[in-house]
Amino acid sequence: MTVSDHSDQHTDEHWMRQALVLAARGAEVGEVPVGALVVRDGEIIGQGWNQPISGHDPTAHAEVVAMRDAATRLGNYRLTGATLYVTIEPCTMCFGALMHARIARLVYGATEPRAGTCVSQLRLPEQTFYNHRVAVTGGVLAEDSAALLRGFFAGKRR
Repeated sequence: MTVSDHSDQHTDEHWMRQALVLAARGAEVGEVPVGALVVRDGEIIGQGWNQPISGHDPTAHAEVVAMRDAATRLGNYRLTGATLYVTIEPCTMCFGALMHARIARLVYGATEPRAGTCVSQLRLPEQTFYNHRVAVTGGVLAEDSAALLRGFFAGKRR
């Protein structure tokens, strides 16, 4: 995992708290609580939460929803110079999408041991076959993100 030299812990926590609010919004409607924001130049340009169940769309993960929102707002599928904040380590699909969008930096909360692709499994940010590099910072408000997920799944088991 690469760590951005431009990371500012206070700023990252600020945006991650907003992503956690979006994750909670997803949980309210029965979606797995994952939230994401796309930020550029200190401004939110896209946001989303998991919506595959409600949207009948297997690709509607929080990251993809947030990037679609940002791309639509900007009128451009390239999101150069942007940071994607997401409450959990991205899956393969989401990591691929952020690479294609040319996201400059990824900041995530909790690791995802089974399907996370940054540090948990494939370690995709370290691979050399991509024509784009993304700086990655993990573990920002990780316990808050993990607690939200644990609470959600505990509720489902009851």
